Amino acid sequence: MPNTPRHFLVDTDLTPAEQAEVLDLAATMKDHRFDFKPLAGPQTGIVMFDKTSTRTRISFAAGLTELGGNPLIINPGESQLGHKESIYDSAKVFERMVSVVIWRTYAQSGIEELAEHSVIPIINALTDDYHPCQVLADLQTVREHKRSTHGLVMTYLGDAANNMANSYLLGGATAGMHVRIAGPEGYLPDEKIVAAAQQRAQEAGGSILVTTDATQALANADVVVTDTWISMGQEEETEMRLKLFKEYSVDTAAMQQAADDAIFLHCLPAYRDYEVSAEVIDGPQSKVFDEAENRLHAQKALIAWLLYASGLAEIPTELSLPQAETSRIKAQ
Repeated sequence: MPNTPRHFLVDTDLTPAEQAEVLDLAATMKDHRFDFKPLAGPQTGIVMFDKTSTRTRISFAAGLTELGGNPLIINPGESQLGHKESIYDSAKVFERMVSVVIWRTYAQSGIEELAEHSVIPIINALTDDYHPCQVLADLQTVREHKRSTHGLVMTYLGDAANNMANSYLLGGATAGMHVRIAGPEGYLPDEKIVAAAQQRAQEAGGSILVTTDATQALANADVVVTDTWISMGQEEETEMRLKLFKEYSVDTAAMQQAADDAIFLHCLPAYRDYEVSAEVIDGPQSKVFDEAENRLHAQKALIAWLLYASGLAEIPTELSLPQAETSRIKAQ
């Protein structure tokens, strides 16, 4: 077992160089989909759900299988973790039986506690605070359509106090992007997350703007992103939220304020004619299904990278990463 396992709990758990390595590996794995088997055996990966899911469930289950492993899906209510059994005890059991744990849950503190006591990689598949795996897929999609992320403007409109806005701030900053977040007063990111994003942006050559002005955020943007205005547990606020976020809807007029060749992203599920118009999400600038597919490739790359960096799998000699990057992973 490794002395220092690598986990992915928040976007900034990867340095800018490490994030680039994961995205390089994702591109390689997409081109050679069934060639990498770090979980051959098959070894087992746990995928735990405290919240329902479509893309997360499918992409991780398929990804673990394609990496040569066996996905063990644990649905809500099927585990004693955190209820009849402590997180510490569960961590000690998991590490004796499986090679990686992926958890979609509520409190960020729970997944942090699991990682603190685990010698195998722990991956955040979504918490109330962050959704870092989604942003890796988004960045892979930006690379495919824009060649690079560095120096591009990524604008997020809508509920800017949610997990997606937080991860766009941190993950986009890590990628060297100029991240703009726009939402109404009372629905903006926490100051601590903004400060962390600003620090990372300084390191990676990007910048951060948080504003209530959608027009300011959209000006010449290369990537326009939004998310549902009504997340799980907010259904009683539907009417209020539809009125509150109306001016942050991504419609044709909004996209016309962005760069002519801007692309549109949405993590899905989407509610047409609320946070995004049908004309935009179903139009030529939309790359949402490329983005959805890239959940598979980005997450496979992340799992493999964490296993390599944790000393739990051998880096294939044929892996087409630059030699400096391969050497640095081995040195972890």
